[in-house]
Amino acid sequence: MSDTSKTETRRANRYKKMGQDRKKQLAKGTTPKFPIHQDGKKSADKK
Repeated sequence: MSDTSKTETRRANRYKKMGQDRKKQLAKGTTPKFPIHQDGKKSADKK
């Protein structure tokens, strides 16, 4: 394998991996999940 082909392969792999973490986060969604307050109805009943 020539040095040129090694370099091109390495560059291709590097470009392929760029932004992978960001893309994974975007796939999960942009808004974090918030816990549902289950005691909300109980506090409303106390009124």
